[in-house]
Amino acid sequence: MDTQDPSRRPTSGEGAGAKTADVYVEFNGVHKTYDGVTPIVRDLHLTVREGEFLTLLGPSGSGKTTCLMMLAGFEAPSAGAIRIDGRAVDAVPPRKRNIGMVFQNYALFPHMTVGANLAFPLQVRGLDRAAVAERVHRALRLVRLEGFEDRHPNQLSGGQQQRVAIARALVFEPRLVLMDEPLGALDRRLREEMQFEIRRIQRTLGVTVVYVTHDQQEAMAMSDRVAVFNAGRIEQVDSPEVLYEEPRRPFVASFIGDNNLLRGRVAAVDGDTCDVRVGDVVINAFMVTRHEVGDDVVLAVRPERTGLVSEAGTYTNEFVLRVEDMAFLGDHLRVLTNIGGHGFVVKIPNIVGHGGVLAGEGVHIGWATLDCRAMRPPEDESSD
Repeated sequence: MDTQDPSRRPTSGEGAGAKTADVYVEFNGVHKTYDGVTPIVRDLHLTVREGEFLTLLGPSGSGKTTCLMMLAGFEAPSAGAIRIDGRAVDAVPPRKRNIGMVFQNYALFPHMTVGANLAFPLQVRGLDRAAVAERVHRALRLVRLEGFEDRHPNQLSGGQQQRVAIARALVFEPRLVLMDEPLGALDRRLREEMQFEIRRIQRTLGVTVVYVTHDQQEAMAMSDRVAVFNAGRIEQVDSPEVLYEEPRRPFVASFIGDNNLLRGRVAAVDGDTCDVRVGDVVINAFMVTRHEVGDDVVLAVRPERTGLVSEAGTYTNEFVLRVEDMAFLGDHLRVLTNIGGHGFVVKIPNIVGHGGVLAGEGVHIGWATLDCRAMRPPEDESSD
C-alpha cells in the first residue's frame, strides 16, 4: 500500500517525523471482509496523532466508513489490530472506548429536550446533578446554543440539530470524536458554515477527530491531514496542500480537484524529469516515481496551471491546440481542447485577453515541468 512505497518520501504520521508519543490511534495491518473472500479494507496501516483532525476521504464503497465503525467498535477487524492511546481495543466494547460519535442523521432522542439529550451520556456515566448541569451548559455554550435547553429536536433547524449532536458527542469530554458524514443532510451554505464551526470547536478543545466524507472540498477545508481511500486501501495520506500539489497516484490526482490525465510512454530521462510521448507530441514532466525509457506513465496537469502563451519560451511545454468547446463560468473560461488524442481542459482567468479565445480556432497554451507530474499507471501499482 501507499505507506510501504519505497519510491516516495514518507509523509507525516506514516513513519518520517512521527513520534510514537504523539500517536493516539493506530491501525496495524487491519483487514476487513464480510464473506471471507471480498476485502472491504485491505492491510490498513494508519496513525492519527493526538489533537489531530484526520479525514478519511473517498467514494462510496471505498472502505472509509467501515474503518470508522471498526475504530468505534461497531465492527470487528477480520485481521490486524487497532490501538487507542497505546491500548489494543479489539476486545473492548463500544461503550467502554470513551469515544464521541456524530452521525449524518443526528441520532437525537426526539422525545427529549436538548438539555436532556446532552445530559443522557453524563447520567449513564454516573455524574451527579450539579456536574451534569455544568457540563451541559458548557457544551451548549461551545456550540453557541445557550438558552436552547428546553427545546425539542423538532423545534430546531437542521444546523441547530447538528450542533446539538456535536455537543452531545463532546459533553462527556472524550479525547477522541468520530464523525460519519455529519454534514451530508445540510444545504451547501449551511455545510460551509458548519465546517468552520466544527473546526473551531476541535481547535478550542484540542480533541482528536477522525472524520469521514466523500466531499473533497469539505476534507480540504477542515483537515490537518487527509487519507484518500480507494477500493479498501489508502492511496495517499498527506496535508490538503500536499495532496493537491503533489499527488502520487492517478486516483489521487483525479479525485482531488480537477486534473487532465494523459497516458504516454517515457522517451527520455534526465534527473528528476522525463520526456513523455503522448500521441504525436512530447511533454516534459516531473517524475513522482522513478521511470526508465519505455515505461508507460500517466501525466497529470491541472487545468488552472496552464496559461496563455504571449511570448514563445515562457513555459517548458507549449502547444497550439484547437478549441473544441468552451464555457464562460464567471471568473474563468473552461476551454476543451485535445492533445495527443486526449481531451484536455484549460482554465483561463477572466482577465484582459481572454476574449481572444474563440471556438474552432487555435489557442497557444503552456505549462511548467513541475506542474506536469509523471506517475505509474493504476495497473502497475499492485506491486506497492
